Amino acid sequence: MSGDEGTSAQNGPIQQVDGAVRRGMPRASHYLLRGVLSGGALTCAGLVMVALGSVAGPLPDRGLAAPAPAALAAPAALPDVAEPVAQPVSTTGPAQQPSSPAQPAQPAQPGHQTVAIPLQIPAAPNKPVGGPQLAFADWATRISRVTTIPQRALESYANAHAMMAAAHPNCRITWVTLAAIAAVESKHGRFEGRTLLPDGRPSGPIIGPTLDGSPGVKAIGDTDSGLLDGDKVWDHAVGPFQFIPSTWAKWRADGNQDGITDPQSIDDAALAAAQYLCADDRNLSSGDGWLRAILSYNDSLQYAQEVYGFAQAYARSAKGVT
Repeated sequence: MSGDEGTSAQNGPIQQVDGAVRRGMPRASHYLLRGVLSGGALTCAGLVMVALGSVAGPLPDRGLAAPAPAALAAPAALPDVAEPVAQPVSTTGPAQQPSSPAQPAQPAQPGHQTVAIPLQIPAAPNKPVGGPQLAFADWATRISRVTTIPQRALESYANAHAMMAAAHPNCRITWVTLAAIAAVESKHGRFEGRTLLPDGRPSGPIIGPTLDGSPGVKAIGDTDSGLLDGDKVWDHAVGPFQFIPSTWAKWRADGNQDGITDPQSIDDAALAAAQYLCADDRNLSSGDGWLRAILSYNDSLQYAQEVYGFAQAYARSAKGVT
């Protein structure tokens, strides 16, 4: 979720500016791929502005001020990337136990939502029992070396890629798009020095600014009784992919198949974001289809440019790595 530094800020990653939490386009120095990002972003920024037509309805409204309709010429399709291959994992050992709920960073935060629901997507045929951190560990180790994306985050993106390829093959969403969104939203769950724990949750909950109608944000009253964001008056976007509680209630997913849907879990959030991007029979294999999906996630030209820059850089870096 990205935007500018002005009062009409679009959806953007959480950051600290002049002592106040707000959203906006992060400085490139905040990211490890500074040089590569600049080249990718400039490529996308150079596209000619044209009428794109209506974009799919804004589903995960993050609560920031509604921008003017964004339209631009579709970028080139992202470079092809191979589907991550799951490592065979023995199923003869003890059954995997659900991860313990993450504790809130502050006493006022009651913790994450723990709602057991039927799986919304069947497991991919090549996804063995053991969870993303076991299934895709070898692949993620190799890709992490060339992209600098944390291995644990890559395991989640690979898992969502494989599950969507099995359930919605016509969508053609890949891990590089999910990685690019997470890079912009939370630096792959590492916002403000956090780290991803082995269970895929950040070391401290990621809670966005208060959506109280302040400059640059919408006023969104509490929709979850403070269950996800610790605020019983106003909503906040939560987790590595920054879902508003009401949006999470619609798109929540159980990416690691532990019986819990938790927006702080990068496994669950990555699969939920993938499901959302593939809604309405979208096909992300073309530049136009990809752009429409990203603008539905966040109707901001700057956001689309930055996500495209990351996705293109990741795809190029991973080229030839299997």
